[in-house]
Amino acid sequence: MTKDEEAQLKQTYERSPTWPQFWFRNVRERLLLQFIGDAALYISRYVGAKIVEKLKDQLLGALGAHQPDDRLHLVTHSLGTIILFDVLFSSRWDPPEAPGHDSVAQIRNVVYGIQPNALQGLRSASIHTMGSPLGLYSLMDVDHSEQNRPFATHDITPRLQQFLGSLAQARGGRPLPWWNFAHPGDPLAYPLVPLLYEVLAIEQRYLAIHDQISHPMGLLDRVLGLISQSPIALLDTFTAHNSYWGSQEVAVVIAHTIRESAQPPSPGGHV
Repeated sequence: MTKDEEAQLKQTYERSPTWPQFWFRNVRERLLLQFIGDAALYISRYVGAKIVEKLKDQLLGALGAHQPDDRLHLVTHSLGTIILFDVLFSSRWDPPEAPGHDSVAQIRNVVYGIQPNALQGLRSASIHTMGSPLGLYSLMDVDHSEQNRPFATHDITPRLQQFLGSLAQARGGRPLPWWNFAHPGDPLAYPLVPLLYEVLAIEQRYLAIHDQISHPMGLLDRVLGLISQSPIALLDTFTAHNSYWGSQEVAVVIAHTIRESAQPPSPGGHV
């Protein structure tokens, strides 16, 4: 959603005689309106196709000439997390006639562990999600115990399972680190433990998920417990949602994870 479209929609809401009665209008007008608008546009088949085409150009330009020993570290924020996981694992791009099919296929060919060329491409060495509503995908998960289960085009679970399984074998059982950063005042940030372990039915020895609170509560908040659960905490959610980019703590964890992944594997293992 463009800034002009956001402003127009906001003005339309403001013309409603009941709009002044809504709580947390600042949050609705800034963070949630922007996120929901962008998500709706991405879900649109043709707008989504344009987005993945641009993503393909950027990705191939940066990673097209990679070396066999190179490793990939995935760092995503907010809706970017949804877009990346949708592009890599969703079946909605499978039909050859679908807009964006060719771009998605080229992106998947760059990343190791994704069919149809699962044993080719860059191996992922870590995943870092920031302000991520990724857990919402669990609402699209299909019950695979049902013989005549429904077909969910946005369900990422089967291919994400295959991806992590391929990486586990390539890494000799060494768990893939996944850091999920969440500001306590960010309404779009959710924990991934234990949700992802349960949805993916994957063992912790293959995937090491860490939910990291990126801005711990201060002494007053811990003692009194007043600020974090009050409407005051909602007044600056936009700043909280974008705080990860300027967080030294987040940067240090990502840098440490990258350095650690470059260490030689234990005897008999593979990285």
